Amino acid sequence: MKLALIGFGQAGGKVVDAFVDYEQRTGLDIFASPIAVNTATADLAGLEHVPEDNRVLIGQSRVKGHGVGADNELGAEIAAADIDEVQAAIDAIPVHEVDAFLIVAGLGGGTGSGGAPVLAEHLRTIYTEPVFGLGILPAQDEGGIYTLNAARSFQTFVRETDNLLVFDNDAWRSTGESMRGGFDQINEEIARRFGVLFGAGEISDGAAVAESVVDSSEIINTLQGGGVSTVGYAREAVEADAGSRLSLFGDDEGPAAVDTTNRVTSLVRKATLGRLTLPCDVEGADRSLLVLSGPPDHLNRKGIERGRKWLESETGSMAVRGGDYPLPDADHVASVVLLSGVHQVPRVKQLQQVAVEAKHSIDQRTEDHDDHLQQLVHEDAEELSPLY
Repeated sequence: MKLALIGFGQAGGKVVDAFVDYEQRTGLDIFASPIAVNTATADLAGLEHVPEDNRVLIGQSRVKGHGVGADNELGAEIAAADIDEVQAAIDAIPVHEVDAFLIVAGLGGGTGSGGAPVLAEHLRTIYTEPVFGLGILPAQDEGGIYTLNAARSFQTFVRETDNLLVFDNDAWRSTGESMRGGFDQINEEIARRFGVLFGAGEISDGAAVAESVVDSSEIINTLQGGGVSTVGYAREAVEADAGSRLSLFGDDEGPAAVDTTNRVTSLVRKATLGRLTLPCDVEGADRSLLVLSGPPDHLNRKGIERGRKWLESETGSMAVRGGDYPLPDADHVASVVLLSGVHQVPRVKQLQQVAVEAKHSIDQRTEDHDDHLQQLVHEDAEELSPLY
């Protein structure tokens, strides 16, 4: 799948940087001229893999390159005012070659959470290609203002995109881990999971061809129904013993074949019921997609088919697509499961509740501040003469 990739804000830019690094390391060709947009000069300068010509600084007349200070209303205003600058960078993308747009943003900050939905609305007005979002939720310990930003941005981003893929930092940060180290690891996890998903179907010259191709239309059709999506991932190292290989093209009968099928099906279960990018109850997901990647002779057709049937049973949906993604040089077999249109998401409900409480607290503190200021200014004011 070929994507026009745009990172908005600090977190969005960092994730896009990780995506480009992943693409370069794996030899894939997924992203067309990736772009990073920000209001802070320092954040753009800190990127390592996004080309400098593709880094767009907006809001210079308002914030002088210093960012918006977690003010997502200001971030939205600047994005709307400077949308032509962003569009100028997008004009350099060969849009006729891409299957969809993907806007990546952290939903807790100011620039990304405010600007990403503005850009999504703009792109959907101009282009016929679908516009997807990848939103990163802040961890609970990042502070109330970030939670409030995320709750507000989440609702808007879902509305303005054809589908919002979500990654929840709270489910992935390790206890005692440094913030920078944690985010670097999270960005690598995002790049790996979504790289395998979006890389499926992209065949280079001389590459192995999948028996059951997962092309861009399969991914788009899974996401196109709208709503919120989560991604699961599981992997198993390839064994050196050829006799125990997972085989796509070998004999489908006998004890070894049964064991192979069970192992592949187990990978699908682990990906679905393990650590999702957004923890949720998979029952009730509207649409699903299964991708099994790895060396061609280590993939199993029956395992994929059984995995699809198991997903149908687990989600209660018949809209389950699936296939294989051959990677001849891989040292493992991996299963990626995309669950789209999920509804039962405790984290989102919790986020909204905390955001309501945070807003109430902020409003109360603002009111108390105004009262205290009035008392301070008018105390003994009768004895003083005004300047004018």
